[in-house]
Amino acid sequence: MSEETPGFDEKPEVPTGDKADDAAAEPKAADSSKEEKAAPAGDAGAAEALGKETALLAQLDQARTALGERTADLQRLQAEYQNYRRRVERDRIAVKEIAVASLLTELLPTLDDIGRAREHGELLGGFKSVAESLETAAAKMGLQQFGKEGEPFDPTIHEALMHSYAPDVTETTCVAILQPGYRIGERTIRPARVAVAEPQPGAAAPAKSEDAAEQSTDTDGPDKG
Repeated sequence: MSEETPGFDEKPEVPTGDKADDAAAEPKAADSSKEEKAAPAGDAGAAEALGKETALLAQLDQARTALGERTADLQRLQAEYQNYRRRVERDRIAVKEIAVASLLTELLPTLDDIGRAREHGELLGGFKSVAESLETAAAKMGLQQFGKEGEPFDPTIHEALMHSYAPDVTETTCVAILQPGYRIGERTIRPARVAVAEPQPGAAAPAKSEDAAEQSTDTDGPDKG
């Protein structure tokens, strides 16, 4: 008699068609759920990156705006500083000119005395050397003498102390310089004091009459011929 080996008569359970389909479907469902879970995570990352980029662009615009404002402030400060320097330099030059003009104005009577002494031949010896040194120093400081006989009278630089008529002038003319004028650059510190002469009243009328007579003679000449 043979002995039966236990377990050989038992057959393994084979899943039926429905069970096999269910088992195969379970992994696919798991994979689809994973994809669904992964998709929202990717969208969230993209949105976060876009938000960061937008924030960085906004910060960049703010930085550019601030830089433009600071640059404009710097340019304005530089312009104000340049204007301040020019104004200070202009004021410094004006103060210097005023001081020099005040000093030379005080020296004008002495220069007048030197001029009169020269006209009378009294500028001799050591006095002549001192006088010429003083005139040279005044010229170096910018002092210029003006006023000559025969030049047209200009009320902006001449002061008429005497008036007369003369037949040999065609306009108001300085016929004598009583006291020379002085200027520093374009600034007159003392006008020239002069005697002026005007054309003789009615002196031009005879000249016109003579011209008219000559014209009439020239006109009558061909008729007589």
